[in-house]
Amino acid sequence: MAGGSVVVIGGSSGIGEEIGRHYASQGRKVYVSSREQARADEAAARIGGDTHGVAVDLSEPEGISAGLAPVEGPIEHLVITAVLRDTNTVKEFAIDGARALAVLKVVGYPETIHQLHDRLTDESSIVLFGGLAKERPYPGSTTVTSVNGGVEKMINTLTLELGPIRINAIHPGVVLDSWYWEDNEPVRAAVLERTPTHRPVLTAHVVDAVRFLLENPSMNGVNLNIDGGWIVP
Repeated sequence: MAGGSVVVIGGSSGIGEEIGRHYASQGRKVYVSSREQARADEAAARIGGDTHGVAVDLSEPEGISAGLAPVEGPIEHLVITAVLRDTNTVKEFAIDGARALAVLKVVGYPETIHQLHDRLTDESSIVLFGGLAKERPYPGSTTVTSVNGGVEKMINTLTLELGPIRINAIHPGVVLDSWYWEDNEPVRAAVLERTPTHRPVLTAHVVDAVRFLLENPSMNGVNLNIDGGWIVP
């Protein structure tokens, strides 16, 4: 089905935007989403080509159907990168932040697939984003660790439910050229010291791994860590 559209939920910045740019550069029709239409439109303009912005907030799943209404099929690739940052200790637990993140991934991810299912084909592929907090927790990561662990297990059920559509998940470690980490030199130094390659995981590496999971016809039901071996020591 080469030539179908590519949908990137959470594609208005960072890794999601670069995934959209990769496929737009091939002349593909691309949809990128943000919670706000204006931000989605700005990202689509930056990416260029046949790229369109849609407003979708996965933490408000009742509105996902309406937000995805402009997306035209057939969809060849669906990538869901949407995330909320939540550093939330049990001693100072903030329910609103925890709820928003949990709903975004545990409810918003499958609801997005549900709403787009009739625009997917047997040859379509999906990649969901989790994260390595599922393997390496830290103080304040209770919600993040739990939710990303949920994404890992979600792949097991969705692989069975969606076949022959393929679905995989990617779990990046610390992506050191992202805006979130670029000015945090202590974290950067500690991550590089602990990574066996002593080289950073970069946005381009994650985009390439996503492309591999989307396009390789034998990749299905896989949870792929991308961390330079950081998880091993």
